[in-house]
Amino acid sequence: MNPLAVLASEGELENPLLPPLPELVIGLIAFAIVFIFLGKKLLPKINQTLDERREAIEGGMEKAEAAQAEAQQVLEDYRAQLADARHEAARMRQEAQEQGASMIAEMRSEGERQREEIIAAGHAQIEADRKAASASLRQDVGKLAGDLAGRIVGESLADAARQSRTIDRFLDDLEAKAAAGATKAEANR
Repeated sequence: MNPLAVLASEGELENPLLPPLPELVIGLIAFAIVFIFLGKKLLPKINQTLDERREAIEGGMEKAEAAQAEAQQVLEDYRAQLADARHEAARMRQEAQEQGASMIAEMRSEGERQREEIIAAGHAQIEADRKAASASLRQDVGKLAGDLAGRIVGESLADAARQSRTIDRFLDDLEAKAAAGATKAEANR
């Protein structure tokens, strides 16, 4: 048999979508109690927790932005210090090069001065040696010339003063002729 026919025979056919009225009232009261409980007790706590999280996130973002700004400032300070250090190093290198150049110039001038002193001392020594050799040569040549003249003449030329004057005059004439020849040679160049 058909279930609808059974229900129709028992009385009115009820709509299965509509619950019975006492169940509907009890359901609405229970729903209102749960809704009021959730609205009064649970919803403020949920909102408070959400607000705390939002504030923590916003505070964290503000802290992150502040930290990023501080890091940017530190980076700019670092770059400025690095640029200053580079400029200082370049200045120090330039000063060192200038000091090195001045030291080289001083050492060069000192070396030239010492060279000139050595050359002057050498010339003085050569001149002193030349004079000593000339004096020694005059004595030796004078003695040899006197001995030779004595052998030629056959007599001893004992007068030393006269002999010395004659030899000196002869050597002076030779030096004068040699100096005149050197002057002519320079003029012909």
